[in-house]
Amino acid sequence: MPGVKELPGWVRWLLVGRFASALGLMAWVFVPLYLVSDRRLSASAAGAVAAVWGLGLVVGNLLGGAVGDRLGLRRTLAVASFASAVGCLLVPVTPTSGLAALLAFMGALEGVGRPVSFALVTSAMPSQHRRQATAWMRAVNNAGTVLGPPLGGLLAAHHFGWVFVMDAAASLLMLAVVLAVVPAAATVALGAQAPKRLLDALRRDPLFVRVLLTVVVADTAYRFAYSAVPWQLRALGAAPWVYGVTISLNCALIVLFEPWLAHRLRGRSPEVLIGLGFALVGIGWLIVAPSPRTATVLVAVAVVTAGEMLYKPTATAHAADRAPEGMHGRYQSLYGAASIGGTVLAAPLAGALFQVDSRLMWVAGGLLALTAAAGLRVRGRTAHRRAGSFS
Repeated sequence: MPGVKELPGWVRWLLVGRFASALGLMAWVFVPLYLVSDRRLSASAAGAVAAVWGLGLVVGNLLGGAVGDRLGLRRTLAVASFASAVGCLLVPVTPTSGLAALLAFMGALEGVGRPVSFALVTSAMPSQHRRQATAWMRAVNNAGTVLGPPLGGLLAAHHFGWVFVMDAAASLLMLAVVLAVVPAAATVALGAQAPKRLLDALRRDPLFVRVLLTVVVADTAYRFAYSAVPWQLRALGAAPWVYGVTISLNCALIVLFEPWLAHRLRGRSPEVLIGLGFALVGIGWLIVAPSPRTATVLVAVAVVTAGEMLYKPTATAHAADRAPEGMHGRYQSLYGAASIGGTVLAAPLAGALFQVDSRLMWVAGGLLALTAAAGLRVRGRTAHRRAGSFS
């Protein structure tokens, strides 16, 4: 596929590691079932214990970039991969009373890995290749997400312990890739003229702050795919496998087309692509609003995925472009936090609206994303006028 040959050899190997890591994440898909079947917890208790993994994920993502910037991105990813492997092997032998603490720690390690991995790649590459590298990172993650759960199901049918062993093996593979092929030069030192604190950097770059705020709004709309879509399909009488098909459709489109799209559009303005991606998310949900049907939901998911393929890799690379030297990790954490904000907000918002009227839910999702797109458009015009006033 176009673009992958332009990436350095160590980045291609890192893609292999990310694919293995995504496969390994199948373990956490099965944690609630593991807690009920093997640990004999009630469903409510299992849900509470499993939820701390998500809490750790949020905390790890928020703090991971700062840790990577201070200790070195390569070193941080290596330590996190090794600790993750050890933690996975400890899960089956840890007393039930200690599982919550261990799962929170494991979630934090996964949270650290995301911004550090992206910062490691984007900080070491020229700007013109960052979107392609980001798109490939997302593509291999989605490929692992598609293949991981079925593989995990086969392993769990024999013994749940094998699921955690496979995740540990994936983490060790990532560790080997980092130590063997990732150059030490990929670690970025704080520049002499760079701001010393994150808040100082953000004060100097209010436009990037607005990008982050629009990402929170648009990503809230995007993540209706994980709450509003299954609820709507269930209300329409669709079998559970239909929702599985929609998720597979999303992942398959990303794997097949996102790297190609990033390569073809690499010369386009990042703000234009991000705004267009937001708009497509909004249009996708508005397709469903007039007459919710299974077919229109599937069409909407395809349109929303097209928007995702435009704005997510572009916004990730844009965060790297805006980052001062030595703050690539923190800027990736900021972008990740903006997306996580959508995860937190989408389900309760969609649920409250769905109880009133499902069409109102889809209209709200569409307007949220279109509002984010308009916010970027206003920003772009304002910046242009300011530039003209100094000419």
